[in-house]
Amino acid sequence: MKTNVLYFIFLISFGSLTAQKIYSTNQSYKADFKVFVVENEYQADLKVYKVSRPYEAKKNVGLWYFTNMSYDSDKKIYFCENEYEADIKVFFVDYKYQAKWKNSQKKFLLY
Repeated sequence: MKTNVLYFIFLISFGSLTAQKIYSTNQSYKADFKVFVVENEYQADLKVYKVSRPYEAKKNVGLWYFTNMSYDSDKKIYFCENEYEADIKVFFVDYKYQAKWKNSQKKFLLY
């Protein structure tokens, strides 16, 4: 019984670690990482789809829900103006099924 409870707690905490609730900050020093939005899909490390509800932002697959409050987010990001400043390059897609990592070496940024 104890192991089942511990396993359940582990699953819940792991699920929250991989959620994608994002807060966009105006100061780079407050961000967990810096993001640059590219113009072409092939330039991106991650293709992102903006979901409209927080429960849709599951796993580390590029489904992002943008929160209005920093305390409600899993990660804080800063949109930089120059590509060389960015930790990750993203391209916003039109459909949910298009969201995915293109450079999986940068996945750790969102865990």
